[in-house]
Amino acid sequence: MAVAESAGLAPVLGFALVGVLGVGSQWLAWRLRMPAIVLMLLAGLAVGPGLGVLDPSRDFGSLMQPMLAIAVAIILFEGGLTLSLHSLSDAATGVKRLVFLGAPLGWAASSAALHWGAGLSWEASAVFGGIMIVTGPTVIAPLLRQARLKRRPAALLQWEAIVNDPVGALAAVLAFEVVTVLHSAASVSTAVTDMVVGIVGAIVLGVAGGWGLARSFRNALVPEYMKVPVLFVLLLAVFALSDALLHESGLLAVTVMGLWIANADLPSYVELRRFKEHATILLVSGVFILLAANMDRETLASLDWRALVFVLAVVFLARPLPVLVALAFTNVPWRERLLVAFTGPRGVVLVAVAGLFGERLAQLGIPDGDRVAPLAFALVAATVVLHGFTLTPLARLLGQNATATPGVMIVGGSRWAAALGAALKKLELPVVVADPNHAHLRQAREAGLETFWGDILSEAAEHKLDFVTYDKVIAATDNDAYNTLVATDLAPEFGREHVFQLKRVRQASARHALPATLGGGKIGLDETFFESNARLSEGWEFRVTKLSAEFSLEQWRAKNPEAVPFADLGPNGTLRLLGPEDKPKETEGTRLLVFAPKRQERKDDRRDENGNDTMKSA
Repeated sequence: MAVAESAGLAPVLGFALVGVLGVGSQWLAWRLRMPAIVLMLLAGLAVGPGLGVLDPSRDFGSLMQPMLAIAVAIILFEGGLTLSLHSLSDAATGVKRLVFLGAPLGWAASSAALHWGAGLSWEASAVFGGIMIVTGPTVIAPLLRQARLKRRPAALLQWEAIVNDPVGALAAVLAFEVVTVLHSAASVSTAVTDMVVGIVGAIVLGVAGGWGLARSFRNALVPEYMKVPVLFVLLLAVFALSDALLHESGLLAVTVMGLWIANADLPSYVELRRFKEHATILLVSGVFILLAANMDRETLASLDWRALVFVLAVVFLARPLPVLVALAFTNVPWRERLLVAFTGPRGVVLVAVAGLFGERLAQLGIPDGDRVAPLAFALVAATVVLHGFTLTPLARLLGQNATATPGVMIVGGSRWAAALGAALKKLELPVVVADPNHAHLRQAREAGLETFWGDILSEAAEHKLDFVTYDKVIAATDNDAYNTLVATDLAPEFGREHVFQLKRVRQASARHALPATLGGGKIGLDETFFESNARLSEGWEFRVTKLSAEFSLEQWRAKNPEAVPFADLGPNGTLRLLGPEDKPKETEGTRLLVFAPKRQERKDDRRDENGNDTMKSA
């Protein structure tokens, strides 16, 4: 370890280590179904102050600060790019109150907690308090999926995180501009002038960059393959020009630029979103590892009892009180208000921006600046772990759990979809059937299933359907091209292994075959829409069979040679949709959903009160 500390890592090796740790932590968190930020924190602290393998200030030298500044600028640009004013206008009153009233109150309460709890100066508290408005959209999403909340509290938490992501960063930038100008200007009038010029200049540059980019894209002045590179270069140019005008105003400029592009209704917006998602995952991972590794043991040791008081004050006062005040006199029930008020995990954006601003504050001569980063780490670690373990029990206590097991979304109304939905409902799983044709949903409505009349890919579906309730999609319309579009579009959100579609007609023909990268997986008999519905006319049906010690999978196969396993639901509530090559689980207590010809009841057969097939013991 002493050799590593004295010699240090080569910059290229250091970059590679940061990338492996960051992306590796995200992947491992996905496999373990836990917040990635916890693993990234542990990884960064392990290779940094723990083992001394990586010291970013030593190994990267003068490149460290520019790298962090550019990475944070892109992260904030991504935050602005997620905020569509159309979506905000369609959001519930509770979301608007959380943004327009809750955010300023949260800023003030967080600053007070920092000043009186952690003992920071008002200057550092005002900057850090603005960042603390951000509740972490990358953290809240997996927590919501894990807790299976009801639609309205989940929507409130999710939209608050998305909207407040750029708002919190913007508040921190504005507060930092005030602190910077006040410390660098010779007089109050000069400070005010510099601040106004810098803020107005940053806004003008951000609007100009966003307007110019949108206009050039809309008028085909940039070829399709160059749109992402042009966006990236323009982002850096706006950041650098604004920063030259007033130090750190570049962060404000790129946030405004992202807001403008998000609301420009660009036809290439999907490609731009894909770029920012990929870039943000890499940058967030890298920034978090760098900041954690850059901590020293003395700084970590400075987290004394005042840091604990600060965290407790945020969790029990600075977060709940602004939320409860903001949601007062609304139609949100008090149980939902309590759940939202006591759920506020902070994420990577807070650490990234706080780490950058903390160093900037220290450079300005504010003695508390170097305490901002460790306090940010303490808050993030505490809230992620706390809410990760308490959100589900709290939601259960307040009666805000939607369902214990995620369900299935069937796209395309038909007799086959209604029959499948009814069988899934028998398994006590949430099911929704969606179709833009109202008449196609008649049989699903008659079966008592939840339906959505509209395009599943529309913004209306995002606002009216609780996507958190479902983790599997079956594209089953009579339009093969639309099924492929739905499966391809929803695969990144649900996971390719959870998206299925009916077999395409004439799939074997080379002229009509689509690339393997498009569409969803095979399901059931891997038949087309018309073949699947024809089987129902021939007397086939969906049935539920429960395996037990007296009725094994082998016995079931012997009694039902033509039946096809369609899904299995394990004793622990894990649902799997099965393809033609998949084998069902043989665990006792597993329930099989099968597609089989109707059969007459035999003397040795009987059905239990829930409609499950059973077999009398010998």
